[in-house]
Amino acid sequence: MKGDFAFKELKVWQMSIEFANAILDLVENLNSSFKHYRLVEQIEASSVSISSNIAEGKGRESKKEYIRFLYIARGSLYESISILTLFEKRKWITKEVLERLEKMGIEIVSMLKGLINAIARTL
Repeated sequence: MKGDFAFKELKVWQMSIEFANAILDLVENLNSSFKHYRLVEQIEASSVSISSNIAEGKGRESKKEYIRFLYIARGSLYESISILTLFEKRKWITKEVLERLEKMGIEIVSMLKGLINAIARTL
């Protein structure tokens, strides 16, 4: 893919978009009698933040800035998994749903680590 948005070519960005999409699908059908809007907003924000920080970092001036944004993306992923764990404990999602999303998260973390290491080697 040619163009100004080179981040779209990154597999980690693509998978992060899929992760956020899965979270958005999940919260639309959340099994809660209460509408814990703050938690829903928080997980929507943290899951979307993963791909957003990858994209923003790619558009920065320096490799050091890019790496910093990749670490922020990783932190947002950890935050998302933490909230999903709470959702499972409250029985708002099943253990299977949590495990499926954790598996996606593990793949994203691994790709982020690889990208961070690859960029760091060129500093």
